[in-house]
Amino acid sequence: MKKIIATLLLGAALTFTNVAAAAEYIMTPGDQLQIYVLGHPDISSTRANTDSAYTVRPDGKLNFPLVGEIDVNGLTVYEFTKLLTKELSEYIINPSITVNVAKLGTTRVFVMGEVSKQGMYELTKSHRVLDALGAAGGFTQKAAKKDIYLVRNAGTPEENVQKLNILNYMKKGDMTQNLVLQEGDCLYLTSNHKISLQDIGLFVSRAASSWYNIDRVK
Repeated sequence: MKKIIATLLLGAALTFTNVAAAAEYIMTPGDQLQIYVLGHPDISSTRANTDSAYTVRPDGKLNFPLVGEIDVNGLTVYEFTKLLTKELSEYIINPSITVNVAKLGTTRVFVMGEVSKQGMYELTKSHRVLDALGAAGGFTQKAAKKDIYLVRNAGTPEENVQKLNILNYMKKGDMTQNLVLQEGDCLYLTSNHKISLQDIGLFVSRAASSWYNIDRVK
């Protein structure tokens, strides 16, 4: 009897963990969402028809009946569900909404410098700096973990070059150093804290070339 109870408790704990993880998933372009509005099949996804899923566009936005365009950039599934519920409440009394991620989108990023394998990587499920570094095989022995440069695929290089210290995340849990990556982001790992303006200029030039190539295959 004790074994049965323990098994049931373990199963419940695992279910709760999976549900919590799904709720905390940060949505990304390409995600396909099954959205169910209780009592409103006309705007709900159909379980048997994947074509009825709502897709997050490359700009991080999603169109939903009645409310129109919703910006989901940086939102978890839980946060999006709350936002959609609030927006729909303008048209439906006490809407009951369930959101499931039917298919994960991917985020393409570039990792260069002191990593085992430089190149472009498609990230799924999680899209943070540490995920990209893991996909690239991790740091080399020469890598300066306090000096990682992130270049965004938007605006001018001066506005979008950020310096990250991944050690602060690994040792202190500083989430500001383990940012969510966006489509076309480039990470550059320096060598032993040594980097020059020429190095940054070369990296930005390579990043621009990468963006050109990634835009061609969209």
